[in-house]
Amino acid sequence: MDSLITAAARALAAGDPLGALTRVALREDAQALALRGIAMAQLGDLVCAKALVRRAARAFGPKEAVARARCVVAEAEIALASRDLGWPARALDAARATLEAHGDQANAAHARYLEVRRLLLIGRLDEAEQRLAELDPAPLPPALRAVHELVVAGIAVQHLRTKTARAALARAGRAVRHAGVPALTAEVESAALVLNTPAARLIARGTQRLLLLEEVETLLTSKALVVDACRHVVRTAGTVVPLTTRPVLFALARALGEAWPEDVPRDTLIAHAFRTKFVGESHRARLRVEVGRLRKVLRRLAGVSATKRGFVLMPRQARKVVVLARPVEEKHAAVLAFLADGESWSSSALALAMGTSQRTVQRAVDSLAAAGKVQSSGRGRARRWMTPPVLGFTTTLLLPAPLPND
Repeated sequence: MDSLITAAARALAAGDPLGALTRVALREDAQALALRGIAMAQLGDLVCAKALVRRAARAFGPKEAVARARCVVAEAEIALASRDLGWPARALDAARATLEAHGDQANAAHARYLEVRRLLLIGRLDEAEQRLAELDPAPLPPALRAVHELVVAGIAVQHLRTKTARAALARAGRAVRHAGVPALTAEVESAALVLNTPAARLIARGTQRLLLLEEVETLLTSKALVVDACRHVVRTAGTVVPLTTRPVLFALARALGEAWPEDVPRDTLIAHAFRTKFVGESHRARLRVEVGRLRKVLRRLAGVSATKRGFVLMPRQARKVVVLARPVEEKHAAVLAFLADGESWSSSALALAMGTSQRTVQRAVDSLAAAGKVQSSGRGRARRWMTPPVLGFTTTLLLPAPLPND
């Protein structure tokens, strides 16, 4: 490796993409193309970065298997940063195996972290946690140790383990100070903001207040009966009744939970559950049927008693009933939640992450675009959706794959 390539690789490792480009911008050899691709990824031009890394992979000779494997890892990270979640996992696994066989443990570990982060992004938390447990960060360089702790924190946040998340972020902060990579420092700071940003709203006895993630964790382990509008379940400590596929029953449970300990008039329940302004005898008959179904599914947690004007929720063991809702509730809130990271998402990636159909996502983003809440770039399969980043918050752009310095 010549001196310019070495200097460019060290500049990239230190988070200086412009310094790397000044050394290899005019070169067309395979090593220079790979470094240029990583530099462009750091600068945010992911389309150009992907093209350069692919050119580099083709330019490396048949005997340069390790170099080609590193390009595959770099391309996978660019795909993840651009929210192209459909990239072939087999290619990354083969590249990782090649790197491990040739003793490049750092880049092999990085390939594993890419797959774990993809699993985390699409909500496969148990699988992500299992694969992460197979990795030992101790022998890795500081940058990869910081990435490891960021993944640990991300999984802990999803599982509402705030103490574990804080400890992991503290370790990530120590590792990133040794790494000296500005982009990685920004990502650690961005992750820490999650723990200090309102995560939900508590609705109880006609009042509302915002909760931090730690307060949400405490609430869900308390003895209160919680109507969880974030996950569409009704729960107490140790018992969860899912109502995700039964929206009418959940709407009734939420209306009753918000009014507790008071009752809710029948016409109000009909409006909440059936979304109608006109109440007829058929609606009242249907309400009686749905309330009977709600009694059946909640029988272990609470009863639903009739009153003169409506119905009231009667918890069996819990001393209070509360509703846990998102900080801001509006139509297509789930799509906005994914787009809030400031990255560009394709409709296919959103569908994969949300576990729904691509057509459903397309209708949602079209509606949000008409309301001016999201914006798009590109056309056809290259079309991407995003929201403007919130001022004062850093984005979660993934870091470039580390390349060897020597």
